[in-house]
Amino acid sequence: MYIRDTIAAIATAVGESGIGVIRVSGEQAIQIVDKIFRGKNSLSNTKTYTARYGYIYEFATEHKIDEVICLVMRSPNSFTTEDVVEISCHGGIVPIRRILHTVLEAGARLAEPGEFTKRAFLNGRIDLAQAEAIIQIINSQTEKGMEIAFQQLEGNLSRQISDLRQQMIRVMAHLEAALDFPEDEIEGFSTVELNQIIDRVIEDVQKLLKTSQSGKIYREGIKTTIIGKPNVGKSSLLNSLLREQRAIVTEIPGTTRDVIEEMINLEGIPLRLVDTAGIRETQDMVEKIGVERSKELLNKADLVLLVLDVSQNLTCEDLQIIELAKNKKVIVVINKIDLNLQIDETELRKHLPTENIVHTSVIEEQGLDNLREVILRLIFEGKVVSIDNTIITNLRHQQALEDTLNSLYRARESFQSEMPYDFVTIDLKAGLEYIGMITGETLTEDIIDQIFAEFCLGK
Repeated sequence: MYIRDTIAAIATAVGESGIGVIRVSGEQAIQIVDKIFRGKNSLSNTKTYTARYGYIYEFATEHKIDEVICLVMRSPNSFTTEDVVEISCHGGIVPIRRILHTVLEAGARLAEPGEFTKRAFLNGRIDLAQAEAIIQIINSQTEKGMEIAFQQLEGNLSRQISDLRQQMIRVMAHLEAALDFPEDEIEGFSTVELNQIIDRVIEDVQKLLKTSQSGKIYREGIKTTIIGKPNVGKSSLLNSLLREQRAIVTEIPGTTRDVIEEMINLEGIPLRLVDTAGIRETQDMVEKIGVERSKELLNKADLVLLVLDVSQNLTCEDLQIIELAKNKKVIVVINKIDLNLQIDETELRKHLPTENIVHTSVIEEQGLDNLREVILRLIFEGKVVSIDNTIITNLRHQQALEDTLNSLYRARESFQSEMPYDFVTIDLKAGLEYIGMITGETLTEDIIDQIFAEFCLGK
């Protein structure tokens, strides 16, 4: 339930920084901050979008806390559409927490996670899809991921969903009119046209759903596990792709005993690279645990980089690893091409039929650009979705669209089977319920609360 009280929270990361910001929003926001602010002009007489310089004093003792600038934003011209004051003070844990404490003493309540954005949604400034885009912007790991989220914040997805809903409502309105006035001729009623509208909506929903796989990639990244027996160059490959010395590299087999995970940005795609312990039989208990973790990560990987040593023939250890990776999306990295060629690629293809073979010399930085190109090609399977189009990146949206599509399929089947219009309208109503969940028009309050609980404090 929306309680129209005044809330406050720290809006910037807590730690050492140049500036810290406390955000206050609600009907009494300006009056509450005015109780603890001292400057040449009071905040109560300040116009909207005006900053005032002064000091914050403790509410109870009148002790000066910090030098600040207060920015006043009056309703409805603020993020929440309520009166908002943002207090900019010196960064650091102590000053920002002391100011928040005194704001709460003056009459505000500590905001819940995501409550500022929730108020913007409840007050009609943004819909739920736009609200969720905000958290995606905050959590985005690449520029392209942020661009997709920003397009959603600007309403690209919301406009598309609204258009689909209007088309569905149009069909349902004609069918309900035909049910209410069975003996009258309904203006504009054409079963052929209505069926065409349903077909168009189905096609548009299908197009949106096709983008969800790309959306998952931009949202979560690709879990990429580097595997191979010891001393084939796995850690060197990780370091080269990261362009930093993250993993320890020695000529001693079995140097990597634990999992090392890092994120890289590959042409806008977050790639979660995992360097694993070399897979082999070992009596060393620590290394044995590392090998078991390597196998677990191999099973969970979206993409596997199988590293082989070009200077050695395939060994039993190589063949065992190939067997483990057979059912995964694999790129074979034949490394150390600066050494003498020993590996039999014909034999390799018998055990692992694949065209995704890249030759590298990681130490000489050869073949790495080719590897990056093959990774990108495999990720998208030659079908890169343009970020200029609407892309579904949210699992909740994907599920809602899938449910909408199934309802539309049932409605079309009933319509084409010439069943009574009641059956068609039941499925269309269900579809409207599902698609309305994306923008928040048909969601229950507890689910809305759950969505905003995932936000950070102060947002």
